[in-house]
Amino acid sequence: MKLLGVDYGEARTGLAYSDALGLYAVGMGNIKSYNMEKTALEISLKAKEIGAQTIVIGKPVNMNGTFGEKVEKVEKLAEMIRSHTDIPIAFFDERMTTVRAHQILQESGVRAKKRKPIIDSLAAELILQGYMDMQRNKS
Repeated sequence: MKLLGVDYGEARTGLAYSDALGLYAVGMGNIKSYNMEKTALEISLKAKEIGAQTIVIGKPVNMNGTFGEKVEKVEKLAEMIRSHTDIPIAFFDERMTTVRAHQILQESGVRAKKRKPIIDSLAAELILQGYMDMQRNKS
């Protein structure tokens, strides 16, 4: 099952896709836009382009498990995506994915200045990989 992973950000939204078997996630860049409607349209077009059967969006839950303003924005984005496509949307708790993405890049020797263009895509990769691992563990 092919999946599209999304790490929503107000300026940059990272994207990742899965292999056909749903075993691993691969980053596929960012959508650069401050317009949520444009971002939603781009996500739905990318999902159709790769033949995604589900769009997995990172849900930015607070560290204490509560939902804040960022969760509301992600849910609004999901509604906008639904207006452009009938591909199902799933959410995955994205706590610490961006922090982990920074750690991975730091450990890989990527300088701080060079992280900006790839951090969101890597975070989307981590979100999607976490979702796929969770699904496999359920079976």
